[in-house]
Amino acid sequence: MSFFKRIFRDDKGAAAPTPQEGIQRLREIEEMLNKKSEFLEKKIEAQINIAKNNGMKNKRVALRALKSKRHFEKQLQQIDGSLSTIEYQREALESATANVEVFNVLRVANQALEAVHKQLDTDEVHKIMDEAAEQRELADELSGLLSNPENFGGQIIDEDELLAELEELEQEGLSAELLQVGPSSEELPSVPTTEPNAAIKSSKASKNQQKEEEDEEVMKQLEMWAS
Repeated sequence: MSFFKRIFRDDKGAAAPTPQEGIQRLREIEEMLNKKSEFLEKKIEAQINIAKNNGMKNKRVALRALKSKRHFEKQLQQIDGSLSTIEYQREALESATANVEVFNVLRVANQALEAVHKQLDTDEVHKIMDEAAEQRELADELSGLLSNPENFGGQIIDEDELLAELEELEQEGLSAELLQVGPSSEELPSVPTTEPNAAIKSSKASKNQQKEEEDEEVMKQLEMWAS
């Protein structure tokens, strides 16, 4: 019985394992061989230490340790080869499984597209598109008719005439502003009716007269207290 037949137990009449089962079994064997490989590496290292420790002192023990080391190395080499084969087989099976999944997805998608396309007829699609184009042209024509004031008896005003009229109004406004430049007669200060020096003299005379009257009043009160 071959190695892979022992792994998958390919008995006659038994159902073939699924891809997922095959991948799982390969991973289990791969894990077991990795553990055995680690065990053999430790055994090899131990035999090397025995040979070093005995050396020329005990050749028989040292030689037996080296023979055991070579035996373990041979087993390790076989396990490395088996691991490489299992890893390659597992990757191939995983890739094949992924390809099957992709194929199934594409097949389902194609079936869905076919079902959708069966609902569409090429001639019917062209007819609908032509009708849609005609409706758009009709809508544009109706919009043009409804937005044209001539259709309602309106008068189309020339924009150039409006601009010329606006320019005339601006010129008239500018001329009116130029004529009103400078302060008006109402804004000018009023002219004084009296001379400045005369007003000052009149103010001083009034203050002197008030002071004389106050002095006279004080003198009268002193004379009353003295009598």
